[in-house]
Amino acid sequence: MAIFIPTYFSPISQYATLVKEDEIVFEVSDNFQKQTYRNRCYIYSPNGKLLLNIPIQHNKATASKDILIDNSVNWKKQHLKSLETAYKSSPFFEFYIDDLKPIFEKEQKFLMDLNLQCHALIMDALQVEIPSSFPSEYEKDARHDFRYLAIAKQKLAVHFPRYIQVFEDKHGFLPNLSILDLLFMEGPSAINYLLKIQRPAH
Repeated sequence: MAIFIPTYFSPISQYATLVKEDEIVFEVSDNFQKQTYRNRCYIYSPNGKLLLNIPIQHNKATASKDILIDNSVNWKKQHLKSLETAYKSSPFFEFYIDDLKPIFEKEQKFLMDLNLQCHALIMDALQVEIPSSFPSEYEKDARHDFRYLAIAKQKLAVHFPRYIQVFEDKHGFLPNLSILDLLFMEGPSAINYLLKIQRPAH
């Protein structure tokens, strides 16, 4: 059993770890932290690495499960347009885009609900089924604790093998982007790539 934080179209490092587990625990009772993948992901745009950020409401909520999305900002349209611009020429864009669009068409209130919906979509795309649970209390001592993978500026001691990326000829290979980058480029073979990566150390 391993514990993870639900994040927005998680980086490859999270799924490279997650798909090797027999059971997943999602941390939903922790305090929300800035500078994490909870409300951001990075994709490969024509101009290089691009941040997609979900705006959140700055209210009194501190628990991650209570964080509200600021839907007064039209972030969904911007994110979808950015994905289309970045990946419309990728080998598997047409294969996955119809499954992705509903996420950007439905208005979610809570960030946690959105992240779990994204996770379900990715697991379906990877054709992997792993039981998951959601403890009602914060897990202080988890034997396999991978919550650090949600920290955006965390340096990981792991090698990410090269795979072909759309704009690699302009900016070189960019490792550990959002899992979407790998899916659009590798399609059903993405799972094989993930299984080759060692669990990231920090």
